Amino acid sequence: MTRIIQSLSQIGTNYDVLFCDLWGCLHNGKQPYAAAVAALQDFRKNGGRVVLMTNAPRPNQYVIAQLDRMNVPRDAWDMVISSGDAAQDAMFAGAVGRKVWHIGTTKDDGFFNDVPEEWADQPGVTRVPLEEAEGIVATGPFDEINEAPEDYRARFMLARERGLKLLCANPDVVVDMGETRIYCAGALAEFYEELGGESLYFGKPHPPIYERARRLMNLTDNSRILAVGDGINTDIRGAAQEGIDALFVTGGLAAAAFGDDVENPEPELLREWLASRQLHPEYSIGRLR
Repeated sequence: MTRIIQSLSQIGTNYDVLFCDLWGCLHNGKQPYAAAVAALQDFRKNGGRVVLMTNAPRPNQYVIAQLDRMNVPRDAWDMVISSGDAAQDAMFAGAVGRKVWHIGTTKDDGFFNDVPEEWADQPGVTRVPLEEAEGIVATGPFDEINEAPEDYRARFMLARERGLKLLCANPDVVVDMGETRIYCAGALAEFYEELGGESLYFGKPHPPIYERARRLMNLTDNSRILAVGDGINTDIRGAAQEGIDALFVTGGLAAAAFGDDVENPEPELLREWLASRQLHPEYSIGRLR
């Protein structure tokens, strides 16, 4: 049974490291949540370390630039690990071939153009039309405001018949950009699987992103880690699969399920909702604070 807390400080001393989600926890895609920033700063002042772990389909330097533009102070975190980092490694390793059909917008060009140093001497990856592709890389819809997965049915059926694999650079299904809910690459990857295609995932809740965070932060089996996030099927399921504790931020994607007060979820509604998903995070909180 999850324990509802009022602030991170109630449990923070029990942990060495936070794996903290971004969208829905630290910011809403447009501006940061001041209370969440303060909570992370306090955690670090007390000796903890913060990994901002995001399913953004871009290498981490682009995520950091976005945080800077939103005026998220750098003393609120130690490292940024993105789904884009882990997926980019797989792409340059040839997971879906060397000629790929890219589904996404120009804001994700860095996923292809900024080649990590360790791959600089290896064969490159070229973006081509679907008809010429050996595989698919999805960083998000072409038009994330107006498109839905169903819009890709005909093209996905063609890709499935050709046996193309889809590399999903962002396993999130939806996110809220301010007041607007938009589809992510995860929704496209799931739809492709429903049509009989094969999708490969590298962000939360899948192991590669956690392995990367542990390696880069020099964490050991004894490190006390707390995952923080609002995505039940990404942040919370990923924590459960990794055997680490979780703090579920109820005021994010699923806020409407827990009553009218975003800051204070109704306990019975929350516990019934979690039970129906067979997930039981150690802690829950309305907003990260």
